Amino acid sequence: MNSHIAVVLKCYPRLSETFVAQELLELERAGFRLTLVSLRHPTDKKTHPINDEIRARTLYLPEYLHHEPGRVLAAWRKVRRLPGYRQARNNWLRDLRRDPSANRIRRFGQALVFAAEFPQDAAWIYGHFLHTPSSVARYAAEMRQMRWSASAHAKDIWTSPDWEIQEKLAASDWTVTCTAGGARHLKSLADDPDKVSLVYHGIDLSRFSPPAAPAYARDGSDPRDPARILSVGRAVTKKGLDTLAAALARLPADLNWHWTHIGGGELSEALKAQVAELGLAGRVSLHGSMPQREVLAEYRKADLFVLPCRIAPNGDRDGLPNVLVEAQSQGLVCVSTPVSGIPELILDGETGFLVAPDEPEPLAVTIETLIRDPGLRRRIGEAAEHRVRTAFDHRGAIGRLIARFVASGVAPAKPSAEKIAS
Repeated sequence: MNSHIAVVLKCYPRLSETFVAQELLELERAGFRLTLVSLRHPTDKKTHPINDEIRARTLYLPEYLHHEPGRVLAAWRKVRRLPGYRQARNNWLRDLRRDPSANRIRRFGQALVFAAEFPQDAAWIYGHFLHTPSSVARYAAEMRQMRWSASAHAKDIWTSPDWEIQEKLAASDWTVTCTAGGARHLKSLADDPDKVSLVYHGIDLSRFSPPAAPAYARDGSDPRDPARILSVGRAVTKKGLDTLAAALARLPADLNWHWTHIGGGELSEALKAQVAELGLAGRVSLHGSMPQREVLAEYRKADLFVLPCRIAPNGDRDGLPNVLVEAQSQGLVCVSTPVSGIPELILDGETGFLVAPDEPEPLAVTIETLIRDPGLRRRIGEAAEHRVRTAFDHRGAIGRLIARFVASGVAPAKPSAEKIAS
């Protein structure tokens, strides 16, 4: 069996997609050989240590076709002779009639380059995210008459049209997704529901060892040592950070707290303006993206983690945010919402707390209650850490993914001693 997989990614590396990097590293450690195929060049100035450990080479496709017209034309001249080119072209034209967009044209051009510059002896194509990466994966697979599969997450499931998801599920051999809700939705659209499997991401717990002595003493009574509230995630609509800011503005004056947020995003300036308008600027620190080791340090400083996720007007939503798993691994109490896969991690009142999205008042009440009661935080935080360490270890998840590849005839080579030791 061949162990070489071409993995199609929207952008690599990317700070906000640690779960993708972790999966790639574990596939390499298991003995698979990877070539990463990225639709975009990275924009983050920093990378995670995980990215430094991944050995796979990255093939960057033309981000915009007009930037590399010669490369695209040369690819078309080569690929049009492939036996599967006509099928791919016809499918793309049918897609284009239903989605007459520049994005659709760009994906076919990228697929041409991918098929023309295809990694030597790669045996399988694997698209990470069911929207644009899997469009490129599908067209290229058809051109080269190869089998392929996909990994679906959140936005790609809930904002893609049903017709497109149905056709990709039918064309691919199998698809994995990271929440039970996402799996149910995809199964309802699949010609064969058995093609869809639930595979949680989990986290590498060796990177998130428990803190030496979790601190649960702060109760918001000391202005010199305020309770520390943390959130991590891109400043985008689905994260509900505006709801969190509004909730903090409702906390009583005698409660001392400080909110730290980590993560860039398109709404960063709007969030900063809201914080200023609410008169909270002196109690809030807004940071851009940070490497994982710096985020881990912030988890260990915090008393409470809050991420009031919502379903955005366009249907976009989180799957199961890895930051919640990471925070709980540190014994940190998390407050979030019953959106998508979050209740699969947070058992309300047992391993965290869930409040309705877009409701600042009950969120404020929950935050105040937890700040004033360190004993409650300790009990819930310890239960949360135990659940993560028993149910969300990435090693179990990667085993299920590897089983899918092996069943498809793509088997890992024997891992080297160095990889086993790592």
